[in-house]
Amino acid sequence: MEVLNDILGYANRKIYQNTDFFSFSLDSVMLSNFVTIRLRDKKILDLGTGNGVIPLILSIRTDKPIVGVEIQKSLVELAQKSVKYNNLESQISIINSDMKDYVMLDTIEKYDVITCNPPYFRVNEKNFFNEKEEKMIARHEVCISLDDVIHVASKLLKNNGNFAIVHRTDRLLEIFDLFRKYHIEPKRIRFVHEMVKKASTLVLLEGTKNGKSGLKVENPFIMYTDNGDKTEEYEEFLLEVKHETE
Repeated sequence: MEVLNDILGYANRKIYQNTDFFSFSLDSVMLSNFVTIRLRDKKILDLGTGNGVIPLILSIRTDKPIVGVEIQKSLVELAQKSVKYNNLESQISIINSDMKDYVMLDTIEKYDVITCNPPYFRVNEKNFFNEKEEKMIARHEVCISLDDVIHVASKLLKNNGNFAIVHRTDRLLEIFDLFRKYHIEPKRIRFVHEMVKKASTLVLLEGTKNGKSGLKVENPFIMYTDNGDKTEEYEEFLLEVKHETE
């Protein structure tokens, strides 16, 4: 069923979703706020954009052109519908393409900033065969691997451009290896914890293409206290996000 929702914390951004598909999550909202956007950055790309939540949020942070690439036509149609509803056609373009096919002569080294919230699971990690196709592709590396994602990002990034990704913490070493394999130097990292006494299950990482070495480890993001209440930082995060739209 198709529904029109507020994007978490954003009173002036609406998004179309289909309850049968994979809906956007807090991961995408965190990534949209984590990624660095410099004044000189002119072109931004979101790989595997899904229903377009990251471009919609980034359009609040910058007035520069944003492209979202998504392989699933059903999600592309939702994203395009949301872009039109929010009157952002002049800033956001949603393209129906396999991101590997998007690497063309006129896209290589074109972008200053690239974001990606990729599939988290290898195809052999969980039984996914009973999932709907849309959810299966969003959650599992059926159409693209983590290696492919980072390789594509490196090809599309300008020299000294930034690539930001959100992923499972237990795959962090693999991500580090792939960043450096494709000449993206890790520069900023932030671990996300559900509670302070629980291990991190999510990590935000940003790297610079052909950047100098030097990694900044930011304070961990703790979502809930031991009694299940939102932490002060989490409350402030949601409040800050809301204020940006007012």
